[in-house]
Amino acid sequence: MKTRSIVLTMVLCFVGLAVSFAENPNMGTWKLNESKSKIHPGMIKNTMVVYAAEGDNVKVTTDGTGGDGQPMHTEWTGKFDGKDYPLTGDPTADSRSYKEINDHRLTLENKKDGKVTTSGRIVVSADGKTRTLIVSSKDSAGKKVTSTAVYDKQ
Repeated sequence: MKTRSIVLTMVLCFVGLAVSFAENPNMGTWKLNESKSKIHPGMIKNTMVVYAAEGDNVKVTTDGTGGDGQPMHTEWTGKFDGKDYPLTGDPTADSRSYKEINDHRLTLENKKDGKVTTSGRIVVSADGKTRTLIVSSKDSAGKKVTSTAVYDKQ
C-alpha cells in the first residue's frame, strides 16, 4: 500500500510539472517571420527557436546565423529565475539569464565573462501564436543597436 501511494504521488508530480510547462506560452517551436522582423546587419539571426521542458528546467535551442553570416547553433538549459546559466554555441556569450515578468513576458541577458553583451525582452501574443524578441547590443564600433525578431508558433 505504501509503495502504491509513493508511485501515485510521483506520477501526480510529473503530471503537474508537464501541465505547468504546457501552460507556458513560450514553450514549443518558433520560426522566424523575416518579413515582419527588423534585424540589424551583423547581429545574430535565429531562424528557429525551441523551448522544451527538460526535467524541472527549460532547454532553449536556437538555429540560425551568427553576425558573420555563418551557421550557428546554441543551447541553454536553466530556469526563468533571472540567474545565469551556461550558454553554448555563441561566441559573444557564455551565459544567459531569463526572468519571467508574467505569463507572456520574459527578459533576457547574455553575458561574456560576467559582462552583459546583449539584453532583451520577449513578448508572446495573447493568442500564443506570435513571439516578439527585441534585443539590444553594441556593434563593432561600440554603438548601441537594436533588432526586432518576430516568430510564428509552429
